[in-house]
Amino acid sequence: MNYFCTMNAFSDTIIEWYAENKRDLPWRNTKDPYLIWVSEIILQQTRVSQGYGYFLRFVERFPDVQTLADAPEDEVLKYWQGLGYYSRARNLHAAARGMRGKFPNTYEGVRALKGVGEYTAAAICSIAYDLPYAVVDGNVYRVLSRYWGIDLPIDSTQGKKTFAAMAQELLDVSRPSLYNQAIMDFGAIQCTPQTPDCLFCPLAQSCQAFSQGKVAQLPVKQHKVRTVDRYFHYIYVRAGAYTYLHKRTGNDIWKNLFELPLVEADHALAEEELLASPLLHSWLAGNGSFTLGLRRRQVKHVLSHRIIYADFYELILPEDTVSFGEFLRIPIAERGRYAVPRLIQAFWEREDV
Repeated sequence: MNYFCTMNAFSDTIIEWYAENKRDLPWRNTKDPYLIWVSEIILQQTRVSQGYGYFLRFVERFPDVQTLADAPEDEVLKYWQGLGYYSRARNLHAAARGMRGKFPNTYEGVRALKGVGEYTAAAICSIAYDLPYAVVDGNVYRVLSRYWGIDLPIDSTQGKKTFAAMAQELLDVSRPSLYNQAIMDFGAIQCTPQTPDCLFCPLAQSCQAFSQGKVAQLPVKQHKVRTVDRYFHYIYVRAGAYTYLHKRTGNDIWKNLFELPLVEADHALAEEELLASPLLHSWLAGNGSFTLGLRRRQVKHVLSHRIIYADFYELILPEDTVSFGEFLRIPIAERGRYAVPRLIQAFWEREDV
């Protein structure tokens, strides 16, 4: 397909649209690569409306590379709490510790940072350093596939190569920062996944998807995400003014976050089944009397590849209980110091426990 003749007109139109419609965002008003990096990592899996406040709080506490590097991981995760995809925060922290106080200033150096892929490296380098690297994210895939009517799956090898080459050729190398931000905002505001504003789109007259009635069908993906159901049974322990937590350290969801004692099963357990669990029995060994009651049943929590169905129980132990399994004993009043999954935080807030 020959799209070279429309290249300049397309890029100019996108930039003109951006001049009138761009969003006023804090990471747009800086050339500091550190701040741009943090914003890009936050926005990898997060909407701008949700990530905005997190960005402000995060950079207020960690305003530069060295401050982030010097902080303990538990504190970094606490500031990330609620954003999900916590590997992003762990990677940010690990990358900062490897920089020795100075953010890299080449594409190769930025691309080598833990957790930084081709898109993020292109975004940072073009916006911070005006280097000629085109961004290709979900917004860009959508705009390009619709405008030129390309039905190559964007998650196929050939599709990725085709769109990457097209994006690079379309890039206005004289102003890569401006163009990249313009096309990302165009996809986020104008050419949206659902109900795009085609009626007032400056590209509508030459858009192939619009003229062929294929806007809703593009872009194309060949693979659907397969989800797995998991059944969690959380035990909120109360022993006077104390409760118990543990840190998830395996290579699973929520790594290095704290959570309540957990019994996971391949199905939702009835209360009698939970009471008969060898794991719960081992935790209760030597603790004498207790009271167990259900607080919340089948709380559904959706992640990208998993759906968690969580039951929450409250376990009352004697006030003088010192240990419960191998869990960390903490004052209930201090639980807010620990980074926990949103599922746990929501339980605490809604149940007023």
